[in-house]
Amino acid sequence: MDVKYFAPRTIGEACSLLSQYQEQAKVIAGGTDLVFQMKQGDILPKYIINIRGIPEQDYIIYDDKVGLSIGALATIHSIEDSPLIKEKFNVLAQAANKLGTPQIRNRATLAGNLCNAAPSADTIPALIVLDANLKILSTTAERTVSIENFFIGPGQTILKPDEIVIEIQVPNLPPQSSGVYIKHTIRKALDLAIVGVAVITTLDGEVLSNVRIALGTAAPTPLRAKGAEDILRGKKADEELIDKAAQTAVDESSPRDSVRSSAEYRRKMLRVLVAKAVRQAIEQVKAG
Repeated sequence: MDVKYFAPRTIGEACSLLSQYQEQAKVIAGGTDLVFQMKQGDILPKYIINIRGIPEQDYIIYDDKVGLSIGALATIHSIEDSPLIKEKFNVLAQAANKLGTPQIRNRATLAGNLCNAAPSADTIPALIVLDANLKILSTTAERTVSIENFFIGPGQTILKPDEIVIEIQVPNLPPQSSGVYIKHTIRKALDLAIVGVAVITTLDGEVLSNVRIALGTAAPTPLRAKGAEDILRGKKADEELIDKAAQTAVDESSPRDSVRSSAEYRRKMLRVLVAKAVRQAIEQVKAG
């Protein structure tokens, strides 16, 4: 099948092309997901819209009041390597560091990783616990949605055929907060996650004034473990409470069997990793 290729010079041009070709078109930036899917025959677009040549979309900006803004073309490597993100949003830097190989991280974009919507994506649980929003643009409108509401199924998002994600927005964390992302694989870190867990904790003295827990590869879409959060929030987290929260997170999950793991194994590892991530996040806050 012949594929027509476009290289728009502005986001406006890209949106116009999407508006014209709708479901027949796919946007490419790093191409690490789309090219593989095309080779496998899973996706066969008639039109490819390469936005790589739109330099104004490649940025990482921080504002003391607004927080972090990441452009659609910012690479995974630029996020894992950013001193600012390491200092203020460390859970995202950790997740970026665990995604694929260095070669993939040099090409793949954060926005592309989100739009691919794989349940195993490393960056999604981190952005969920960071309470991130996505700025979405079309030829007729601009809207901002919570990342928690962005995914509707494996490989599926709320994006309309003529829409494109142009920015990821992350609000500032409260004082005395820290985050952890832990990924479990059988062989190497570059493998897809069997399970992934992201946690952010905020301490007021010894009390957990807030906690957010997100799970990857634990359901058809990345999952916020709100029941587990409720168990910990407003309390001093001892081992018994952490273990109870970890089991609650497992109860909230609905993993499936796959070639990489059984659902039962995923449940066992979720329990271990949630408890571990909560402990590590608390320890990081106390260590300053």
